[in-house]
Amino acid sequence: MPNDFPLRKIIHVDMDAFYASVEQLDNPELRGKPVAVGGSSKRGVVAAASYEARKYGVRSAMSSVMAQRNCPELIFVNARFDRYKEISKIIRGIFYQYTDLVEPLSLDEAYLDVTVNKKGNPSASLLAKEIREKIFDATGLNASAGISINKFIAKVASDINKPNGQKTVNPEEVLQFLEDLEIRKFYGVGKVTAEKMYKLGIFTGKDLKLKTEPFLEENFGKSGSYYYNVVRGIHNSEVKPHRIPKSVGAERTFNENLSSEVFMLERLDHIAEELEKRLKKANIAGKTVTLKIKYSDFTLNTRSKTLAYFISAKSLILETAKELLYQEKLQNSVRLLGISLANLNTQKEEKDSKKEIVTVQLKFEF
Repeated sequence: MPNDFPLRKIIHVDMDAFYASVEQLDNPELRGKPVAVGGSSKRGVVAAASYEARKYGVRSAMSSVMAQRNCPELIFVNARFDRYKEISKIIRGIFYQYTDLVEPLSLDEAYLDVTVNKKGNPSASLLAKEIREKIFDATGLNASAGISINKFIAKVASDINKPNGQKTVNPEEVLQFLEDLEIRKFYGVGKVTAEKMYKLGIFTGKDLKLKTEPFLEENFGKSGSYYYNVVRGIHNSEVKPHRIPKSVGAERTFNENLSSEVFMLERLDHIAEELEKRLKKANIAGKTVTLKIKYSDFTLNTRSKTLAYFISAKSLILETAKELLYQEKLQNSVRLLGISLANLNTQKEEKDSKKEIVTVQLKFEF
């Protein structure tokens, strides 16, 4: 096997129930109780749930009505993003004490490449433990972590010992860890994909590994090659300190369902205006316009069109969105509309990474 596979020391830090934990931190009366961040109205959606609420099956993106049904004692609190950003800034400051190679995924999670770090510590596991302790000392909040040779495995590992724990997958353990992993725990495999894999007899990483790359591509398109590689420990993506956005969008959820395209045009106008502001602020333009439609039964539909030129003006965005709206008949009344712009002028063509087989290097300390 080749000896030049890029083994790195990657830590994925993920705050535990971040938004809900912040609310419990700031309001002691909420501690130990089931808490949901989000609106409690019949149109509301759960943005985050405390671990006490999760015991009742309350999850993020769940409708508030269903969450309340699952947990009658559920306490709803409004989101305070300024407060979450304030704490997130403190947490990122801690990350930068260890490495400049920090790739934030959101306010509450990030990848850190500590292969070479500011502490000169060869043990990524010890660094992760120290980082988690510093976060708790500085904020009073718990974090979990995953440590391994690449971003994919670190991301999966960070969920293994949640909350307030960490999991290290050493180089010599990678292949067995992935073979034993339930397929629904593979990062990038959602509920729909998992169901499809179950029908194909794929329940674990070992089952996935038995499938050929052509078979996976035939059944899962471009994602097939991704699945084929990651189950073999192949994921060459570097930690990118400055992530270039792949798309910019804006969306609105309505207080009442919209039943006709006529009623949606005014809303699309406002959404396009908001999108234009975001594009101008970031000095970004794009070619691919996507219209997002979420129906009253929560079914999601997207329609896209790629233009021959870059656009950022509201008028052109709205014109294309209208065209997509009338592209096919509505299936139901609509609760949410969104417009996004992709294929941006900020994106650089990525070099095709060479496919290699993971090499076990037992002297690579973790």
